[in-house]
Amino acid sequence: MLRLTSRILSKGVVNIQRVAAMSSSSQTYDFEHLSVSFPNTFVMHVEFNRADKLNSMNVEMWAEMSDCFKKAGEDEDVRAIVLSGKGRMFTCGLDLMEAAQQLPRKDDVDVARHAFYLHKFIGIAQDSCTSIDKCLKPVISAVHGPCIGGGVDVIAATDIRFCTEDAFYSVKEVDVGLAADLGSLQRLSRIIGSDSLVRDLCYTGRRLQADEAKSCGLVSKVFADKDAMLESSLELANEIASKSPVAVQSIKLNLNYSRDHSVDEGLQFMRSWNASMLQSEDLMKSAQALLMKKKPKDVKFSKL
Repeated sequence: MLRLTSRILSKGVVNIQRVAAMSSSSQTYDFEHLSVSFPNTFVMHVEFNRADKLNSMNVEMWAEMSDCFKKAGEDEDVRAIVLSGKGRMFTCGLDLMEAAQQLPRKDDVDVARHAFYLHKFIGIAQDSCTSIDKCLKPVISAVHGPCIGGGVDVIAATDIRFCTEDAFYSVKEVDVGLAADLGSLQRLSRIIGSDSLVRDLCYTGRRLQADEAKSCGLVSKVFADKDAMLESSLELANEIASKSPVAVQSIKLNLNYSRDHSVDEGLQFMRSWNASMLQSEDLMKSAQALLMKKKPKDVKFSKL
């Protein structure tokens, strides 16, 4: 019985590894509203690709974002991601023209059934941002020009936020008779740390300019122009990608868990997590590299 069990478990491990390898090697990032490239090893660059529509967001774009970041989260060839926008700006937010056609209830449609439809619609939109938050690969948002409405929801789900001097942020939903529903109201207070400022921004929809965004902690760096910002963003992504993927992904997982739990719960979770991760080969490789005065980029970490 013990031998039979061992054989079954052994085959199971082999099959899981085979499926994981197939999943990674077959990942494709062919989208209509997103442009995906790999400027360096283990670094993915995702760009909003509706420049002719000011990178406005519609259902198709939200679905592609969810698909993209979920795939990236499982892709062992991706360790860090930069998110930016093509054209004049990062994004103008919701595509109001398409929304005007999709959201209103028709006279012959039951109110409850239309509510179920809208519930699904909002869920698709929310998942586009949640997929970024849950992706274990760190995501750096690089914003130039306006970042309006849904754009704020998006960047609030990213790990690190950069912008250009001409950038501004606006929780604009209040000016179209809505409450932001993709994550700004839930995430901004945890990022900025000032409930007063968050309420100011959300109640008024006013512009948060780049200098104020940096002073309040929404962004960590401001650059003169888009080129300088992208160069620095990709450099940071390269540095992150050079680190142990076990360490980086463990850090993001535990930072997110601790954000949503008490300190004691976070410590207990960390204890259980590192009881396994302390046995990783990456720990020994990194320690040996330090003793030999090597840099993390000189260490070849196995794919994860």
